[in-house]
Amino acid sequence: MLKLAKFLKPYKGLIIAVLFFVFLQSFSNLYLPTLMSDIVDKGIVNQDIPYILRIGAIMLGITVVAVVFSILASFFSAKTATGFGRDVRKTMFSHVETFSLQEFDQIGAASLITRTTNDILQVQQVYVMILRIMIMAPMMCIGGIILAVSKDAMLSLVVIGAMPFLIVAILAVMRKGMPLFKLIQTKLDRMNLVLRERLTGIRVVRAFNRSEFEEGRFQQANRDLAETAIKVNKIMAVLMPIMMLILNFSTIAIIWFGSIRINHGHMQVGDLMAFIQYAMQIMFSLIMLSMIFVMVPRASASAQRIHEVLNVTPSIVERENDGQIKSAKGVLTFDNVTFSYPGAERPALTNISFIARPGQTTAIIGGTGSGKSTLLKLIERFYDIEEGHILLDGKDIQSLSLKDLREHMAYIPQKPAIFTGTIKENIKYSQEALTEDSIRRAASVAQATEFISRLEDGYDTVLTQGGTNLSGGQKQRIAVARALAKESHIYLFDDSFSALDYKTDALVRSALKEEMKEATVIIVAQRVSTIIDADQIIVLDEGKMSGIGNHKTLLQTCDVYKEIVSSQMKGEGIA
Repeated sequence: MLKLAKFLKPYKGLIIAVLFFVFLQSFSNLYLPTLMSDIVDKGIVNQDIPYILRIGAIMLGITVVAVVFSILASFFSAKTATGFGRDVRKTMFSHVETFSLQEFDQIGAASLITRTTNDILQVQQVYVMILRIMIMAPMMCIGGIILAVSKDAMLSLVVIGAMPFLIVAILAVMRKGMPLFKLIQTKLDRMNLVLRERLTGIRVVRAFNRSEFEEGRFQQANRDLAETAIKVNKIMAVLMPIMMLILNFSTIAIIWFGSIRINHGHMQVGDLMAFIQYAMQIMFSLIMLSMIFVMVPRASASAQRIHEVLNVTPSIVERENDGQIKSAKGVLTFDNVTFSYPGAERPALTNISFIARPGQTTAIIGGTGSGKSTLLKLIERFYDIEEGHILLDGKDIQSLSLKDLREHMAYIPQKPAIFTGTIKENIKYSQEALTEDSIRRAASVAQATEFISRLEDGYDTVLTQGGTNLSGGQKQRIAVARALAKESHIYLFDDSFSALDYKTDALVRSALKEEMKEATVIIVAQRVSTIIDADQIIVLDEGKMSGIGNHKTLLQTCDVYKEIVSSQMKGEGIA
């Protein structure tokens, strides 16, 4: 948690204000028992009513002032802690945005969500308590001890003797609870993962009647989390009764020995009452500290998980001298490229070499798992290659800034990403400054105009999360329109027409050919009909190039391609 304290630097002024008001509040609370002692010893004993009223009014005034100080301290501490939480979330989100897909795969989306929300909230709540209670409690404890000793040094030995028992109880509970709090956050990750899969895959779950199975998975994850939470709360629940027991026995001892000292004339009744108040303040200060120590282990576990994310060094790092391409042409060259996913037994791509030129369409085809989509991800530099070079207009893409590299490209993923918002906002996502005419033109080329015009609100139709109120083909056409609106030099289509019927597929490809005469187009496809007219077709088989050429050439020279064409001719009537 101390490492996260750097995020509190912008709030030094507020922290000083909290310390100031907490000090004044503590001083006010410590002064009240002394005034009460004076009322008893001087006012009640001497039956001096005016003195009682005067001191009582002073006590009332000090109480009101203490309440004001408490409100101000709470306000500034809450403002500091919430600002801290906001800054950490912002920093964490910005850092996660720099991750390559490798880091996302390593940590997991569900865990990143938990760490960005729940974990930061845990630390934020503890900082609120630290700024208020952890500062006030030592002040009250030390001040209470000093004033208790000033009232009767001998009687204060009772309080001092009770303190080691309280400290031992707190440390014992912390030792048991710390590992469990860390385990809670891990189990919360698991529950979020199961819940996320259940909700995002609701159609598949219901289609296969697996609701009961998924409920069982969630109940198991939920039960594990609940059992761990119950276990740790049982441990923490022991602390309060132990502390109250020590507190009550201490009070009995103070009254017992205090009455003896009063009887021998070493102490007055008012002083004993004040001493009891100071003893309560000392004990309650320790109890407040124990509350902090109860929350600190879980917050420490959360802080550690936050650090794990912030300390991750992205595998793809931009150097300060990364260059730019001022006037891109779009010539893309693969030179003996080899790439393996982390932990994979064999490379996903091996010795891939080809050139994709402007004004040409390069198609990539192959069986499942042959590395087609991986190849496009390497062009966008979602992953870095192990061997070889990928060149854009003669420059290695690793020497270019990521922003500049991706500025020249438009990427349509295999699974269309539809964001919550209107159709217009989804198309404009690639370029915010698009005009209405540009949006409609992009939609027209993507053959999306027809179904958009049938919608009641047209381009202002609100799409749900993931575009669940659209069909698969409609989502793909929106994604294609988004890419076209960007007007890039290189267009990467990752099986982006798979959900389209043959007629719409043909119309889209015909319109794209006319639209992108000067652009470099790379299409990954499963269907031969989609890429049959491509200028060059790259055939991949288990991550290796089995052939390159146009449709006619490959039919004569590539056995893998002939098998693909043959199988689709039987199944789909491809000529």
